[in-house]
Amino acid sequence: MKSSRSFGIVVAMTLCATCIALAAGCADGTGDRASDDTAALPQWTFDASMLFPGDGSLLRPEDGVALADGRLIVGDQVHGLRLVEPDGTSAPFGEMVAAGYVHSPPEHSGGANGVSLEPGGTHLLVADIFHGGIYRVDVATGEAEQVYQHSYGVNTAVRDSRGAIWFTQSAQNTPEAGEARMWATVDIPAPEGALLRLGMRDDQLAEEAEVILDSLYFGNGVAIDETSGHLYVSETMGSRVLRYHVDLDAGRLSERSVFVDGVEPDNLELDGEGHLWIALPLSNALLVVDTETGARHTAFSSQTAAQQESAEEFTRRGQTGESRLELFTPASWAPLPGPITGLILSPGGGPVYLTGLGNAVVRLPRK
Repeated sequence: MKSSRSFGIVVAMTLCATCIALAAGCADGTGDRASDDTAALPQWTFDASMLFPGDGSLLRPEDGVALADGRLIVGDQVHGLRLVEPDGTSAPFGEMVAAGYVHSPPEHSGGANGVSLEPGGTHLLVADIFHGGIYRVDVATGEAEQVYQHSYGVNTAVRDSRGAIWFTQSAQNTPEAGEARMWATVDIPAPEGALLRLGMRDDQLAEEAEVILDSLYFGNGVAIDETSGHLYVSETMGSRVLRYHVDLDAGRLSERSVFVDGVEPDNLELDGEGHLWIALPLSNALLVVDTETGARHTAFSSQTAAQQESAEEFTRRGQTGESRLELFTPASWAPLPGPITGLILSPGGGPVYLTGLGNAVVRLPRK
């Protein structure tokens, strides 16, 4: 195996650090089970005009959010966040560096990863998958603070309406060896992932997070449906999305079920209309699942026969404990700018954006 430094440099140049949410699946990438409801959902085919911005000026936009005025805020490996205007022009956003975010390669590559809006819409949470920081950023001013420092890297952090922060740990990767250790658990899966919760007490976040779930195979995306009382969490290397009943007041989960299996999911989003949207990087696809019926719909797919064969071999090696990262190269996702790790649902029926580990996002127009 390469040294941790050279390993990190090679991976960072082509992948970035998300969670390589490697999604295998069948020939169409998802194994659809259609219903009348999912049949009405959009379906897109990739073409180069969808790349946004067209100049490829983003740097590892692993996740992001859409604002009501059409602007995007996406992850940026150097600065933490980047603001993208509707015309594609962009600039660094926020004060995450001042708040402690570090990108100093090759020793310390920045790990800005999951990006989520808090329920009130005034602040963002940004998770650092390499160094374990959770940052809270004011959407209007960019003012930032680090609200928690985890012992290991943090993949995704979301806040519920009670003020608690739920976050995932993908691996037991310390800030000192965050990048190499994280990729090692992608190379050969290990049950080092977890779901944790920072509760609220006297209007303050708890000083220490509580482990809610452990022994996950690469904990990843989290979505909370407060209307139905469910929490969803991606277990990427476990090839499934788990669903629980959630008691937000008590901060407890129960009634575990496997909601989706047979794919290696990354980030998750709920659309408020009874659908869970799931990014599938290994199969270069976007899956939409009816939360009541479980019916599946492939909204986007871009995978050649050769890419499918490589994805299947990647999954096979993971099941047998063989090294496999050598298979995950730009040839696995071309012509996409990078593997699909997340998605952004614009408010008001605007475009859907596919985020990832490259230099642009994919903009999917809605009619």
